[in-house]
Amino acid sequence: MKIVLVGASGDVGQAALAELSQRHDVVSVGRSTGDVKVDISDSGSIEAMYDEIGVFDALVSTAGSVCFAPLSEQTEASLKMGLENKVMGQINLVLSGLGRISDNGSFTLTSGVLDRDPVVWGTGAALANGALAGFATSAAIETPRGLRINVVSPGLLDVSEQRYGALFPGHERVSSDRVGRAFAKCVEGAITGQVVIVQ
Repeated sequence: MKIVLVGASGDVGQAALAELSQRHDVVSVGRSTGDVKVDISDSGSIEAMYDEIGVFDALVSTAGSVCFAPLSEQTEASLKMGLENKVMGQINLVLSGLGRISDNGSFTLTSGVLDRDPVVWGTGAALANGALAGFATSAAIETPRGLRINVVSPGLLDVSEQRYGALFPGHERVSSDRVGRAFAKCVEGAITGQVVIVQ
């Protein structure tokens, strides 16, 4: 398969890349690195990315930003940033890709643990994760041409411990190998409308 991997340079993206590149042609995409560049907060940039790549068989997105801050410091703007970037950025990858992806292709998005196992300062991330889950489970019943859509929802990766571990006290760390296999399950399997939890 020809797989478009958006967010390939991040920890989750690297886990997906390590697994999927063993068997498929993976086009690495990032904001500033990769085979192709894209800004997922800009729908025009997404269209340009698809124009450059051409027909593909699967889209995997591990991209998106949210604001970590105390609830008392969150604002409409800070919460909207996560909704516009992590949520609408990934959703726009689907909407723009619907007419370009091969029949029976798949879209796999990425959320995270915080909508089901919250931490202090994590409300913005929890909001985004819940929105992505709702989108995928509903959109899956309407996708045409045998297309599938799922979300991978990992806990904190072991390789992310040094940078983000302090934000996740007591949370189990998950291995990159297990996260990579979750993406393989979504891309190579037959499920749709699912949130694949890795914890």
